[in-house]
Amino acid sequence: MSRRKFIVGASLGTAGVAVAGFGLDSLIARTRYQASVDSTWRHATGEAGSHQAQMLELVRYATLAPSSHNTQCWRFRVESGSISILPDFQRRCPVVDPDDHHLFVSLGCATENLVQAAAARGFQSTVAFNSEGDESVTIALDPARPVGSPLFNAIPLRQSTRGAFDGKPLTAEDLRLLEEAASGNGVRVQLLTERGAVEQVLEFVIAGNTEQMRDAAFVQELKDWVRFNGAHAVRTGDGLFAGSSGNPSVPVWLGKRMFDLFFTEDAENDKYSRHVRSAAGIAVFVSERDDKASWIEVGRAFQRFALQATLLDIRHAHLNQPVEVASIRPAFAGFLGLTGGRPDLVVRFGRGPLMPRSLRRPIETVLL
Repeated sequence: MSRRKFIVGASLGTAGVAVAGFGLDSLIARTRYQASVDSTWRHATGEAGSHQAQMLELVRYATLAPSSHNTQCWRFRVESGSISILPDFQRRCPVVDPDDHHLFVSLGCATENLVQAAAARGFQSTVAFNSEGDESVTIALDPARPVGSPLFNAIPLRQSTRGAFDGKPLTAEDLRLLEEAASGNGVRVQLLTERGAVEQVLEFVIAGNTEQMRDAAFVQELKDWVRFNGAHAVRTGDGLFAGSSGNPSVPVWLGKRMFDLFFTEDAENDKYSRHVRSAAGIAVFVSERDDKASWIEVGRAFQRFALQATLLDIRHAHLNQPVEVASIRPAFAGFLGLTGGRPDLVVRFGRGPLMPRSLRRPIETVLL
């Protein structure tokens, strides 16, 4: 037996004992995690009460939006007739997102959730981006007749599903509904379902992932946002819960060691190959302009796509490597046939099982 195999085997043996002990002691932690899931991913029950209570309920719906690494990179300012969503630069990811593109896309996702919830709760929304000031998104809210929508109903059901899909194609009507939902102000979506095109996207994903995996700063940044067990996820209320990716829940100290051991370039490329090839197709979101206002619109369009997919029992997950690595992005745009605009998001979609859910921080922690 080689020295490396002996060390790895010994490490796995120790890990097995630790995981077994952790499992015996973690029933309370698992119960707390499930309680947090149940209290987070839900619709409001009963009347919201006061105007302030209604506004805070809209903020809660907004926080159920996705964000890069589940950083929840937003703050909310609640006023009598409006809610503003501000970037929280303390939660930015400078390595994977150096120009804050994903951060402002995340603000757009939260904006769309808030607009959908506001209509259902009896408010008409007017959205404005303050590009010259604090870079906030302000949603003015005027009383109106409550108008619920299927997209609103899907908010607490939506999740980014980081597992394999079933590989089966979608119907033409499914694709039409997804494309229609993703249409937005200066934003369009390209749905790629032909297998040759999907394989070409995979080549870009592998190229981008390989470059990222060779960047120690990228790997460390990602590791910092992983939550290795339910108790860890509950304690922080943010980050990438390991269970959401199908990984076992282990003690934090052990999770960090296993991350260093198993999070490798080859393993990640193999995983993405399986995931892409299991998808019904790839959605690429493209904005006409490359600025923060447009990135917010991309987030809104993507969130509508995600909510519509949820209604159709279609899963989705991001494959953003081709747009995150600046040296690869121009070639990817060329592959898409773009002569202008920016490819903003790459998303695989298809049908498959649900995965364990991520969590959210308490509302009071995101209020200004």
